[in-house]
Amino acid sequence: MRIDLSDKRAIVTGSTAGIGFSIAKGLAEAGAEVTITGRTQQRVGQAIDMIKHADPDAKLSGVAVDLGTAEGCQTLIAARPETDILINNLGIFEPQDFFDIDDATWEQFFQVNVMSAVRLSRHYAQGMKMRGWGRVQFLSSESALNIPAEMVHYGMTKSAVQSISRGLAKVLAGTNVTVNAIMPGPTRSEGVLDMITKAAEKAGISQEEMEARFVRENRPSSIIGRLATPEEVASMSVYAASPQASATTGAALRVEGGVVDTMA
Repeated sequence: MRIDLSDKRAIVTGSTAGIGFSIAKGLAEAGAEVTITGRTQQRVGQAIDMIKHADPDAKLSGVAVDLGTAEGCQTLIAARPETDILINNLGIFEPQDFFDIDDATWEQFFQVNVMSAVRLSRHYAQGMKMRGWGRVQFLSSESALNIPAEMVHYGMTKSAVQSISRGLAKVLAGTNVTVNAIMPGPTRSEGVLDMITKAAEKAGISQEEMEARFVRENRPSSIIGRLATPEEVASMSVYAASPQASATTGAALRVEGGVVDTMA
């Protein structure tokens, strides 16, 4: 299978590192014209340079913006009024005791993880519908189903985007615009590695040992028995963005290593 996106435009939110970066890189390698987004121009520029170093012919541009606000979303829309592929990857997470999560933190997680995707999808999906083709994706998580006791607020947001994804797919039925959720498990993203590195230092063990312990103790149902790589998640996303995935919509596409212990 050869995925060719050379005539497509893509926007990947939160794409200066981790899963978002790998998705942006994968879409660019498939020929898409990709917009990288991040909160600072420095990080956006670094991401573009890294992809260009590996693929000098990559078609890339960037917008530095805080998409966790309504104003930030409007800034991106003004800079890129149309796109063919929208990857709602932006998200934050942080372990925190439920009883210590205040209202402001609940609101922050909802605005960044959920409303950024709602606002951008509401705009860009209309253009896709009018043009008769498009791909919208929401980055969910196995935490949408296995709500983590240490991150209830995060799990809530991932359940929300999965619901929105399914509902929007129904809204766009028969339009050649597909909408799917990508559902990673624990992944070796920048944020997860930072968390694991700190835990390893505190425990006095290596990062590799802490990774293995994390999966064993926190995701014992994992079939692969390890963290996924951002590139493995990106491969699913790039496929779902392709013309070949035209019959895949309204789905939660798992890249979680078998952590969720169901077949459905």
